[in-house]
Amino acid sequence: MSESKTVAFLGLGVMGYPMAGHLARAGHKVTVYNRTVARAEKFAAEHGGAFAPTPRQAAEGADFVFSCVGNDDDLRSVTLSRDGAFAGMKAGAIFVDHTTASAEVARELYAEATKLGLGAIDAPISGGQAGAETGKLTVMCGAEPEIYAKAEPVMAAYSRACRLMGPPGSGQLTKMVNQIAIAGLIQSLSEALHFATSAGLDAEAVIDLIKNGAAQSWQMENRTKTMLAGEFDHGFAVEWMRKDLAICLAEARRNGAKLPVAALVDQFYAEVESMGGKRWDTSSLIARLERN
Repeated sequence: MSESKTVAFLGLGVMGYPMAGHLARAGHKVTVYNRTVARAEKFAAEHGGAFAPTPRQAAEGADFVFSCVGNDDDLRSVTLSRDGAFAGMKAGAIFVDHTTASAEVARELYAEATKLGLGAIDAPISGGQAGAETGKLTVMCGAEPEIYAKAEPVMAAYSRACRLMGPPGSGQLTKMVNQIAIAGLIQSLSEALHFATSAGLDAEAVIDLIKNGAAQSWQMENRTKTMLAGEFDHGFAVEWMRKDLAICLAEARRNGAKLPVAALVDQFYAEVESMGGKRWDTSSLIARLERN
């Protein structure tokens, strides 16, 4: 366990709330900020920390400022605005962003932080709500090595795996790779289950057998039964995945990568949204195949 630090956490959503909780339980002095004040008040009451009305006030005096918000614009708002965290951070403090955002905004914030004598890490996460609650997230980081080395022991409070992937922006690029891989996997599993049931097979029995071979995946192990049951309330929402895929596709247009499957799956998710599935979890791709 790292030595106790003074930290701020900006954004108490389904991921940020439990992550901030792990920091508090690890012995760090935590001040939180959230747009919905009642949630910040609840956190402070539950964990004995403090809450602040603005990111700037939350960040004052902190050794580390963490954030986990919605998108690039939200991120700029909590960091670069007049009441943003950067205006309140002390020289030498480190900003760690867990938002899934663009590599472009990660590099922008790094540049601004450097001008102010601050450190900055783009550190998107994978593992979903369950990973946040159990403290077993995968953290993908872009930063200068010496900055990462200072922050890694603090991030250990909620991570199972944490790694420096390269210079600023590299964490976000790595998260894009993660989302591209997941999109294809879920579509393939959806088609496999749909085919199995259409062929008159016991789909659960099929999966129980083939999961022991080369087709095995986390999605197969953890989502088969709920997909077959039409239950799609198990975490990461379709609208969030579409946001992430839009980031991936935009970056691919910049770097020349070809993402035909990711682009197609994004269209499939748009169909799921049109079916009323905006807040269904990402395994709901099977639902569009099961429509009559």
